[in-house]
Amino acid sequence: MQNLSEITIFASGWGDVALDVLIRVLCSLGAIMLVMCFAGLSVVAERKVCAFIQGRWGPNRTAIPLVAAIPLVGNFLKKNGLMQLMADGLKFLLKEDPLPKHVDKFWYMLAPIMALTPVLIASCVIPFGVYWSDGQMCPLSPANLDISLILALSIGALGVYGALMAGWSSNSKFPYMGAMRASAQVISYELAMGLSVLPVVMWVARTSDSPLNLFEIARAQENLWFCISQPLSALIFLIALFAETNRLPFDMAESETDLVSGYHTEYGSFKFGLFFVGEYGHMVLGSSLFIVLFLGGWNLLPGVAWPESWGWVSTVLSLLTFIVKIAMMLFLFIWVRWTLPRFRYDQVMRLGWKALVPLALVNFTAYMLFLAI
Repeated sequence: MQNLSEITIFASGWGDVALDVLIRVLCSLGAIMLVMCFAGLSVVAERKVCAFIQGRWGPNRTAIPLVAAIPLVGNFLKKNGLMQLMADGLKFLLKEDPLPKHVDKFWYMLAPIMALTPVLIASCVIPFGVYWSDGQMCPLSPANLDISLILALSIGALGVYGALMAGWSSNSKFPYMGAMRASAQVISYELAMGLSVLPVVMWVARTSDSPLNLFEIARAQENLWFCISQPLSALIFLIALFAETNRLPFDMAESETDLVSGYHTEYGSFKFGLFFVGEYGHMVLGSSLFIVLFLGGWNLLPGVAWPESWGWVSTVLSLLTFIVKIAMMLFLFIWVRWTLPRFRYDQVMRLGWKALVPLALVNFTAYMLFLAI
């Protein structure tokens, strides 16, 4: 009987481990699906918001035959351009996929994968919401690491290797110049971004043993968001985020006016589609980081948190709050792109090294002295 009880305890222990692994796998798939869905829908939003700003209709005739035949729903999807995403996906899949002879084939094929993979990895440490277990608040994320902030920033920055691989392996002048621009831009603005986060980490370290944990950073903003208490840090991070994602007015790596299409000039069909999705995926990841660091994470308003007594309803509401904030951030990305003109490359580098980095250093020093006093 004693051996039987030991076997039962052993089996139940393995059952708990298997259940925990299953939950984490499902959370990982959910995080990846959330990022990919937003990356895809951002393509449609880009066209519709652009059309609205420029006084046009945007896509309102795209129709997939079987889907368009559905009563009411099909016409709604068609008129609002929501089937444009499916049309683009089919176009990338069905187009001829040429392989130029002059390229370095291994790195040429690997570059589009490298552009998207870091986004999917880094998304697994973002706390998209909360749930309660045994009276404790837990993050709705696959991995709750003590250094999740460092991991998200470092893994997310690896996306530039996709541009470097693409530009170098293309054996062409314009892609190579685009790759060099991308690497120089990331180095300069990554420094400013890291310095802008340090005051947030120092502030959280006053009350938490894990100041580099994204979940703890978001929890520290239940009463006051850091965009209010540290507006300069938020502004520097946001500008650096635009530069990191190669969005206008910082899209020097793929500037059509002087580099054709930059580092992905030699790409087409599905491989170009991966670069396209990777760019929007980086926008979603960067928006999520900004929300966690400065916009209170899953909290609805400063000083307004979802109550534990609501149970799973609070969990759903926290997730929906985070999703709405991502949508608002993506709208800001699109709005800025179609409002501001493209900078010159020397202006981009001057802004990074002569404005943002010194400003971030002064901001960091000021908060360090403030906390010390």
